[in-house]
Amino acid sequence: MDECRHFIKDIHINYETLINKEITICGMIDNIRKQSNIVFLDINDGTCLKGLQVILDKNIDISENYKQILEKGSKGTIISVKGILTKSPAKGQNCELISFQNGIDYFDCIVDASEYPISKNRISLDTLRQHLHLRMRTKVLSSVTRVRSKTSMITHTFFQDKDYQYINTPLITSTDCEGAGETFTVTSLLTKNNYDKDFFGKKTSLTVSGQLNLECYAMYFSKVYTFGPTFRAEKSNTSRHLAEFWMIEPEVTYINLEELMNLSEKYLKYCVKNIVSSLPDEIQLFDDFVSKGLIEKLNKMIEKEFTRITYTEAIQLYNKKKKKNISWGEDLSSEVEKYICEELFNNTTIIYNYPKEIKAFYMKNNEDNKTVQAFDILVPGIGEIIGGSIREENYEILKNKIYHNNISIDSLNWYLELRKFGSCPHGGFGLGFERLIMLLTGINNIKDVIPFPRYPDHCVC
Repeated sequence: MDECRHFIKDIHINYETLINKEITICGMIDNIRKQSNIVFLDINDGTCLKGLQVILDKNIDISENYKQILEKGSKGTIISVKGILTKSPAKGQNCELISFQNGIDYFDCIVDASEYPISKNRISLDTLRQHLHLRMRTKVLSSVTRVRSKTSMITHTFFQDKDYQYINTPLITSTDCEGAGETFTVTSLLTKNNYDKDFFGKKTSLTVSGQLNLECYAMYFSKVYTFGPTFRAEKSNTSRHLAEFWMIEPEVTYINLEELMNLSEKYLKYCVKNIVSSLPDEIQLFDDFVSKGLIEKLNKMIEKEFTRITYTEAIQLYNKKKKKNISWGEDLSSEVEKYICEELFNNTTIIYNYPKEIKAFYMKNNEDNKTVQAFDILVPGIGEIIGGSIREENYEILKNKIYHNNISIDSLNWYLELRKFGSCPHGGFGLGFERLIMLLTGINNIKDVIPFPRYPDHCVC
């Protein structure tokens, strides 16, 4: 690669120091406009939303590569261009690149515009989903990628700055954390139900959560987190569900429910604030073309404290306002959650102290022995984005909970031993990373905020 190669984001930041200097850029043609003597190329290398305009002069003694681009160049072609960076007289851009006589090189092929599915016209996200390997070449999906990448970094920064240890929890496990049985079985055998002869000598599956493994490390390190893929074999082909998705899961010792809710609120606000400030062009694009009012919504989330309400208070309010009768102990549907956070409060809402019968076995009971110290965070337009709880640290109580939930004691002996060999109060939460990206971008289908979505009857690339 030419040692003078510059990335377009750096050019926009430092253009004043580069004016009248020779530079090289490498990227994809995003648009091409041909006039009688001049050709304008919009080149983007993915480093930022804004591309760089390149000007080609038809009147100079051109090279063969130059001629090829002039005659056949089209959107999608990847090229290298060398030229002089100059100030631009056009509105909306500070600089442009004037190409040299022999300043163009292209790699391998020129895209045939008649076959290329990514046209210069706006394409619906539904249509782009049919071209997963190419859809990141659009402004919306490339912006989603940058938001996703930056949010990953922000997540690590948030926890690392607070001295949390990052733990890589296993993807293959013999334990179903949620006890729901909706797991993908991992096997090396063609015949089923003969797991004693399988690779691990027992039934194993892809993980639904890293939480239980994370608790092992929390007992010693006090503050830990994991951030990785999880899997659910749930036949839900909806705009909010995936078979493979990413989870952020911190675990902390000697924490109570209020402190845990505070931590989750701080984390969400931190992510939103840093994305809004670090990627303003992308957020403005989403506000303009994806979800009107997104910036206002995100700023409100940063500035306003989340509403907090118990499960019991939530169903009482819902029944009163909607004149319906949700029985105490029922799980809240997505429609009920949406009404509570969007209509009742018009604010991000934390519901806590859920009935123990509708929550996972590891959650700690409240003194009433009817509810558990658990909470969900509901975001307008998204629904549930975080679920967390204080974990049961007592050996006998946890053992009874496992038995009561019809979960194999043998499969969780190691987990019970955490309560036997040096236990303490602890808790944590899980956040679906894709739902966070939906929040930050305003995109309403989860399949459009992950590079390669996996869902029922669909596994491409």
